Amino acid sequence: MIDINIIRQNPEWVKEQIARLNDTAPIDEIVAADIRRREILGQVEELRGKRNESSKQIGYWMGSLKKMEADLRAAEAGQDMGQPVEMLRTQVHSMQANVDEAKDQTRLIGKQISGLDEELRQVEADLQEKMLWVPNIPHESVPDGPDDSFNVVYDPQGAPLPEFDFEPKAHWDLGPDLGILDFERGVKLSGSRFYIMTGEGAHLQRALIQFMLDYHVYQHGYTEVQLPYMVRSEMFVGAGQLPKFVDNIYRDAEEDFMFLGTAEIALTNVHRDEILNEADLPLNYVAYTACFRREKMSAGRDVRGIKRGHQFDKVEMYKFTTPETSYQALDELVEHATDICQALDLPYRIVEMVTGDLGFAASKKYDVEVWAAGCGEWLEVSSASNTETFQARRANVKYRPRDGGRAKYVHTLNASGLALPRIMIAIIENYQQEDGTIQVPEVLRPYMGGLEQIG
Repeated sequence: MIDINIIRQNPEWVKEQIARLNDTAPIDEIVAADIRRREILGQVEELRGKRNESSKQIGYWMGSLKKMEADLRAAEAGQDMGQPVEMLRTQVHSMQANVDEAKDQTRLIGKQISGLDEELRQVEADLQEKMLWVPNIPHESVPDGPDDSFNVVYDPQGAPLPEFDFEPKAHWDLGPDLGILDFERGVKLSGSRFYIMTGEGAHLQRALIQFMLDYHVYQHGYTEVQLPYMVRSEMFVGAGQLPKFVDNIYRDAEEDFMFLGTAEIALTNVHRDEILNEADLPLNYVAYTACFRREKMSAGRDVRGIKRGHQFDKVEMYKFTTPETSYQALDELVEHATDICQALDLPYRIVEMVTGDLGFAASKKYDVEVWAAGCGEWLEVSSASNTETFQARRANVKYRPRDGGRAKYVHTLNASGLALPRIMIAIIENYQQEDGTIQVPEVLRPYMGGLEQIG
């Protein structure tokens, strides 16, 4: 979440930034709740001051009352206390009345404080819930644009676009023909948007996952992490997935478990509620997980093949950094994603997101797309995002500066490294041969027992 001080200082500017994202957020309600919260805190502080003063007064009067009662008992016993018994008795009754009144007033103040404390809890809970709906503020370098048609597309890199002496097929034809993709049985098992990979198709995907993990660990220095595929709902809040994207999440009907839509969700929370040491930053993690998303598929978009489904595999890179180094780290993530494309000898291009296509959590984002010759499309295989402190505030991840000063929120970044199955599509379609076989990319052959060709 963003720092509420930003909203306090300039709510109209925040509204303008959110409008650039084509999003909305209850900024006016947040401002009102924050004002009421501070009013309550002021009232409580004032009442507690009065209660403290009253308690001190009661203590003083109680001491005086005890002395008066002792003098009264002595006078009643016949000692000369300098005042008649009745006068002493009147003084005792008067002091007792003062004490009782002060106690009543103190109890009333206590009830008022309790009532305000309860209101404060409600106001803070409401404020917190509304803050969770506020998207991240775009970095000043993000280009303006209303939607993805305005994204900045950079020139293709990597291998040249493949040229064929024949009409290239799409993977939805090649896969079944080779017996490596089975759509009918996938639908039989799980319904629409599911499929089965068999034989060398399953082997190819496994090889890709292993290759990408090894590359990021041994070439880029990431630490591999094996994660649970189900995590508690608060982890989705920490990563910025809840409450906004609740309809996209598969969840256990009885337990507070939700299935990962990306390893980013779990990796964000690995250091939840921790204070890291600056000397240990950056922390670079890579993880493979299956991913599950209840995406609503439109009838005319990505309906064929394996481009979009409710379950897919992905290798994810994640970084915890200092604020001063996070944008350098973002460039590194893009580079590390494209290194995989280079190693696989695939054509790729980088796309810079405009404000209207930035998403909820990112301050700045780049996509990496690969060319798929059979589909005739550029397919996104990685999104690299810097969320700055947005996720760290939600998951409460801080670091202690080297100088030992006050703990600060880290910056968090994530990128696919890469996402399957679209990288599978690119390999199947770009490496296809006229006879219907598929050449195995050279870097994957050691992971496939030396196999050079599928089919």
